[in-house]
Amino acid sequence: MERRTIGAATLEVGAIGLGCMPMSWGYSRSQQRGDRSLRAVHAALDAGSTLLDTADMYGPFTNELLVGRALKERRADAFVATKCGLLVGGDAHVVADGRPGYVKRACDASLRRLQTDVIDLYQLHRADPDVPVEETWGAMAELVTAGKVRALGVCATGAPTARRPGAPHEVTIRQLERVQQVFPVSAVQAELSVWAPEALDALLPWCAARGVGFLAAMPLGSGFLTGTLTPGQGFEPDDVRARHPRFTAEMMAANQPVVAGLRRVAARHGDGVTPAQVALAWLLGRGPHVVPVPGTKREEWARENAAAAGLALTARDEAEIERLPGARGSWD
Repeated sequence: MERRTIGAATLEVGAIGLGCMPMSWGYSRSQQRGDRSLRAVHAALDAGSTLLDTADMYGPFTNELLVGRALKERRADAFVATKCGLLVGGDAHVVADGRPGYVKRACDASLRRLQTDVIDLYQLHRADPDVPVEETWGAMAELVTAGKVRALGVCATGAPTARRPGAPHEVTIRQLERVQQVFPVSAVQAELSVWAPEALDALLPWCAARGVGFLAAMPLGSGFLTGTLTPGQGFEPDDVRARHPRFTAEMMAANQPVVAGLRRVAARHGDGVTPAQVALAWLLGRGPHVVPVPGTKREEWARENAAAAGLALTARDEAEIERLPGARGSWD
């Protein structure tokens, strides 16, 4: 697989990564089995998807433990990206914690769970509105000096808009500028996909101008762009999509033209090419600093996603995709 560079730290990863969150958090827990997820991690690594993206809050903690099982055998094959800054309470309420002391303790705990001596990319999951982001970032920078972390990243939203209002704990471009003065930002992770292109307006250009890698989160629209979901199918109560406005039966029906367009493009490339692969190939074309991080817990989909790195879209494909409508449905 093609290799891409993550930020000024010149860390190389496969062009398509693996989002590990669905293996233990966010989606149906009744379908989550550790052994099957572990096979998905190995399949991704075999295909060249070296970047494994996790976080301490996924589970919480169980996702890092799962990734750690794979790393115990294949640490040299993987680029490990995890996150800190969010806590999940007993009632599943999520709160931000950016206190420097907490950040350092969280890193040590992640290292133990991941069974590794160093984290390749340590990301600030969310900003704590009660702690200046520079203080949190400074503590993370000290982890690099201590040799526990190789590079730092931020999960961001760009500039809030009327369509995407943002929240107090989300890192904006203005805050990125501030932390960049404390210690280099090697990567920014934010949602970007065919139906959620907002990051193209300001966030992606900000990264390109500074040599910062961009990790495209939710590149397949939480499964919608795969074409495997049908309007009104319903989701289990513990699935985040059960509460998301984009996944009501009405909005899924309204967004079908996006999937139909991806199917048309896929059909021109022959049997076996899927809408998901077209969506990922489109993201790869947004710049050499873009690394899509599709999440899955199934090895067959990990292989399918990785194969998208070899799909070359034509000018006609690009033009058709550019004409597709963005996602309909308000944000949470």
